[in-house]
Amino acid sequence: MNPFSDLSLLFGDMHNHCGISYAHGSLEDALSNAREQLDFVSITGHAHWPDMPEPNDDIQYIIDFHEEGFAKLKAGWPKMMETLKQFNDEGNFVVFPGFEVHFGTCGDRNMLYKDLEGDILYPKNLEALHNQLRALREQGRDVIAQPHHLGYLKGTRGIDWNSFSPEFAPFVEMLSMHGCSESSENIKPFLHSMGPSDWQSTIHYGLKQGHVFGFSGGTDHHSAHPGSYGHGMTGLWVESGNREDVWDALLKRRMFALTGDRMDLQFSVNGLPMGSEIAASKKRRIEFFLQAGGAIDCVDILRDGELVKRFSQYEMEPTGETNDDLVHTKIYLELGWGARHKTCNWEVELGLTDGEIKSVEPRFRGREVVSPVEAKDTGSYYISKMLETGDQSVRFETVTSGNPNNSTNLSQGVCLEVSMPRDGTVWANLNGKRVEWPLTALMEGARSGVMKDIDSPAWRFNRAPSPNQWKWSGEWEDSEGEGSSYYMRVRQRNDQWAWCSPVFLNP
Repeated sequence: MNPFSDLSLLFGDMHNHCGISYAHGSLEDALSNAREQLDFVSITGHAHWPDMPEPNDDIQYIIDFHEEGFAKLKAGWPKMMETLKQFNDEGNFVVFPGFEVHFGTCGDRNMLYKDLEGDILYPKNLEALHNQLRALREQGRDVIAQPHHLGYLKGTRGIDWNSFSPEFAPFVEMLSMHGCSESSENIKPFLHSMGPSDWQSTIHYGLKQGHVFGFSGGTDHHSAHPGSYGHGMTGLWVESGNREDVWDALLKRRMFALTGDRMDLQFSVNGLPMGSEIAASKKRRIEFFLQAGGAIDCVDILRDGELVKRFSQYEMEPTGETNDDLVHTKIYLELGWGARHKTCNWEVELGLTDGEIKSVEPRFRGREVVSPVEAKDTGSYYISKMLETGDQSVRFETVTSGNPNNSTNLSQGVCLEVSMPRDGTVWANLNGKRVEWPLTALMEGARSGVMKDIDSPAWRFNRAPSPNQWKWSGEWEDSEGEGSSYYMRVRQRNDQWAWCSPVFLNP
């Protein structure tokens, strides 16, 4: 029996920031952005740093903006809670209150209150925090304390695994805009001024120490955009979208971390889903089902953090479709490029001549601002909106700016999951300019164009993958070694990734 057959898949971001403390953009803009592309969210204001370094001339500006941000959150907390309640829509868009506490010695934690109530906590150390959380649970008020940006060197706000407690941390943050904490060699290195990552702060190190935890993805975005595309997101398997069931799924670790593209990722060991703790056995049957956000490059199975099996395109059977069949594929339109530091407002209608749109996935990005001392733009941070969705077309508006360098992508986009005839046409009206391509041409490769001349804003239809390129399933039996945990890692050809929470084997 498929352990996911009676569950639904939701997407959320539990670690992000806005102007309620020392980040940018209003809380209303942050929640509006979240509602565009997420099912659950927590906006985490910066609240406290009990072991902040002693002042000196080199870091005084850092101390100043932290203390100002902490005071701002404290003063605005009651109003913030009222705004969260106004945006919360039980069963459709669940909002969890939260805040962040920095710990230089053992690593930062961001709090997640189960219910729409709670106050900021001011512990003097992690042990005091756990005592406070324990007292709240005794009062019937549940709280999670998620370790995040783990990979920093211990003592510089990276995790100290000796301090880890699954009692209040059922999951840890695999990645955010800070970087990826999976291992010493990662797809997203730590590049922030806080420093590089360290092996003893990685997820693989934590697994080797025997700790039990799930994997989340969060943006840690500082410009009022939870779920900002490419920065991190969490997929969660739930019994329903109500608060109780979302919280239950978090505690049970039925979750996976994503860089950006949404994926339907199902992973089980001996018939039990990701996040489970099961009895050890001589043979372990690994099964997965995956519908990705684009063409898949590989699926990896890791045992105790070591790669033990890789699935590739060579093992996926062709679908055997004829030219007359409907094609189940993804149509991803990207907008952006152009001269650096110049913006472009887009009004877009995207559609099909034949067939049906099965789902719509906004791939909207927030502004690439992290430091509170960077220049502030007082305008709206809610710049990308889905306006209308139909069976054969969608309308949206967004704003793009030229990429600041050759490695930072500032494009905006929308991805459609469609079922359409192979001889059908995909079209778009871009600020009044119509472009169109036959599906057969898009299945050969990406097609692009510019709006004016060189250095002007541009558009790109990404390649439309064949069904056997983005829908995979597989199974494998492991009888080697004993193993204490297994998890699955996915890489798409466009370098979007996913990691599912491990299944843990108890002796």
